[in-house]
Amino acid sequence: MLQAVLGVTVPFMMHGSHQPVLPKSTLWSSGAGVENSKLHTKSETLFIVTLFEMSNQTYVTEFIFLGFSNHSNLQGVFFLVFLVIYLTSLLGNVLIIMATRVSLALHTPMYYFLSNLSFLDICYTSTTMPVMLGNFFREKKTISYQSCLSQIFFFVTCAGTECVLLAAMAYDRYVAICRPLQYPVLMSVKVCVCLVTGSWLCGLVNSATHTVLAATLTLCGPNEISHFLCDIPLLLKLSCSDTSVNVSVLHVASATIGLSPCLFTAGSYILIISAILRIPSAQGRSKAFSTCASHLTVVVVFYIMANINYDKPSEGYSLDMDILVSVLFCVVTPMLNPIIYSLRNKEVKGALKKLIRNYGFSSEISS
Repeated sequence: MLQAVLGVTVPFMMHGSHQPVLPKSTLWSSGAGVENSKLHTKSETLFIVTLFEMSNQTYVTEFIFLGFSNHSNLQGVFFLVFLVIYLTSLLGNVLIIMATRVSLALHTPMYYFLSNLSFLDICYTSTTMPVMLGNFFREKKTISYQSCLSQIFFFVTCAGTECVLLAAMAYDRYVAICRPLQYPVLMSVKVCVCLVTGSWLCGLVNSATHTVLAATLTLCGPNEISHFLCDIPLLLKLSCSDTSVNVSVLHVASATIGLSPCLFTAGSYILIISAILRIPSAQGRSKAFSTCASHLTVVVVFYIMANINYDKPSEGYSLDMDILVSVLFCVVTPMLNPIIYSLRNKEVKGALKKLIRNYGFSSEISS
């Protein structure tokens, strides 16, 4: 085996002590020669051991998902449930985007951000759901190494972008309620485009950094992922190389992309609620709060799910519970966003009804 690796014959012999030594013909007669020979022997031994270790390593070229593997008899049921969730999420978010484009009443910064959030949720679910749905029909649920890195890139991009975008939406509500006279200037078209572009850039830079670092990891097996998707923490557990840099960058990203937007959003809503409570009439308070209730609900749901998903204890969680928590964060949350906005926002609800009514009327004419 060793000769096959080296491509040459290595001259060493094994004695009773099982220590490799050089043949006697190679030893020098002088004292210095003996010492040099011993050093050479030790170096050769270390080299041989290293080669044996390398030959025993199996480098990962694909991963096996273990998510939902405990319920092999329910694969068909899982497929139908998640297909309905995925289609509902796609339909709801597409309707939100169409409504904000068609209705002139929704051509405002608030709904510009909402349409971008809906597009982001479509990307979010489409990163994980098609792979998961396809795996329900496979006996061996696998994903290639390259596809895993691609999934990590898009998944982390969407997660980071959503954190920053929700903070931008909170800033929009703060300006609308606390500084209404300056709203046209502070939330101009240029500012809105910059905020959305900046959100995507933050998500892309963060994701590219993590993906490049993940690509440098040495993965020697096992190649089993106790999940239904690829994510940075899951990949770090499979690494047999040093992950200190990856972990440090992960902590920095959690503080900048995760915690900072969360604190900014919380601070914005503290100021918003304080301003609303100072409004003298109950009708005025109700009207002001209704303009930000939907966004506040979306923010609370998103951060609660994210906190449960990423800050759960490392021990004491079964695979089923871990999968359930991740499903709530990765699959259910994007589906809830259009439902929350359509139920709690009168403008969106009215635009959706008008869109469906006009579409139905057009269908009758065309038929």
